[in-house]
Amino acid sequence: MLFPSIQEFCDLAVAQYSEITETRKLILDKIAQYIQAQLDQDKPVQLMYVCTHNSRRSHFGQVWGAVAAQYYGIPNVHTYSGGTEATAFNINAINALRSIGFVVLPNDATINPVYTVQYSDQNSVACFSKRYDDAANPQSDFAAIMTCGDAEANCPFIPGVQLRIATTYNDPKAFDGTILQDFKYSERCLQIAVEVLYVFSLVKN
Repeated sequence: MLFPSIQEFCDLAVAQYSEITETRKLILDKIAQYIQAQLDQDKPVQLMYVCTHNSRRSHFGQVWGAVAAQYYGIPNVHTYSGGTEATAFNINAINALRSIGFVVLPNDATINPVYTVQYSDQNSVACFSKRYDDAANPQSDFAAIMTCGDAEANCPFIPGVQLRIATTYNDPKAFDGTILQDFKYSERCLQIAVEVLYVFSLVKN
């Protein structure tokens, strides 16, 4: 079971599917088709969310992919994230997740810690900034979901990918240090949650 606050957040996000444009749904449908094809072949579903610095939007994608799989009861789903360079999981993105009810704890005190992001009593994902080709990420048989335009433009080839698709989002980093900072991070987190949940809503277990 998801933590109650996250379950409630998902229930509210589901009610916003009608706000996704038809053009956007055509893109998201392709991800759902990929997931369905893997399941139909009894293969693991590996989704890697990619953004330049692997610090904000790609982590939102990784986390919500794992949550959406549990929310809809879709088995054998594994989510990852990466970038074209490594930085660190941004604290504002972490705070946006914590505000929803995720338990986010660093496992070390380095400048790029590995965080455990827990969304139920038994389930969590490990989040840290890394390149898309890091050993922690799949090297073959995966979908690469490009969450930012820079990564889409500057990462022309990803080895081992089965599906590469762009679902780019505006960067909340533009509002760091402003009065809109927390609002914009929460807004982006919600947008990604709605779209990732929508993808999994199309998948038949």
